[in-house]
Amino acid sequence: MKFAKLLVLFSAITLALAAFGVRADALSDITKSGTIRIAVPQDFQPYGSVNSDLQLQGLDIDVARLVAKGLGVKVVLVPVASANRIPYLQTHKVDLVISTLGRNAERDKVLDFTQPYAPFNNSLFGASEIKVSGPSDMANQTVGVARGTFEDIQLTKTVPASTVIKRYEDNNTLISAYVSGQVKLIGTGDFVAITLGEKDPDHKPVFKYTIQESRCVIGLNKGEAPLQAKVNEILTKSKKSGELNALVKKWLNAPLPEKLATTYE
Repeated sequence: MKFAKLLVLFSAITLALAAFGVRADALSDITKSGTIRIAVPQDFQPYGSVNSDLQLQGLDIDVARLVAKGLGVKVVLVPVASANRIPYLQTHKVDLVISTLGRNAERDKVLDFTQPYAPFNNSLFGASEIKVSGPSDMANQTVGVARGTFEDIQLTKTVPASTVIKRYEDNNTLISAYVSGQVKLIGTGDFVAITLGEKDPDHKPVFKYTIQESRCVIGLNKGEAPLQAKVNEILTKSKKSGELNALVKKWLNAPLPEKLATTYE
């Protein structure tokens, strides 16, 4: 009887360890399945949006396809908002996040990251009549942000207590609030604001000040060193070949900054 119990216990432990081993090596799972699931933006032009044919397009979409091609697998694009992209990764709904993701100390505690693949500065924009040039000028002002973004985090830390921060669930809702006049100041990415101004000159947001200089990186779960190394290898190769620079120029109308183009870790 004791032997039988020990055998059952040993089998359970073996199965648990085997299951852990599978989860611990995402690259092997991706290679075996022939598919990678990547979280991408759907409301953040020019990084990710839906075109007239209801197809995803943008820089992050093309980078996701670049990574999948380098891995030799098919890609499943999973549209996410800023607020749910990290939870999607942590609950294993996706294998990678390529969605204008920036890196900071808090995120370093829960995620791992690849080398940067694109520039992304976070700034304050708004109506021309509002005179703001820094956080101290934000007293008694109202500003809109997409929930969970760097703009949300940094403005919360730096603006006076009298500032009202309106948090929207996604970028489309934020932009709609600005265009409709619900908010006259918004915190967003520089290229996002530029794209908005090009599409809607009547509501072109004016630059106020840079909230934080940042760069887009690819996020993955902790403990996935083989996958991290492989994606970094793909990005390095694409930087050296000029393929990544071509994608950045296509969507941002600017080349990959030299410092970023030679960063391989």
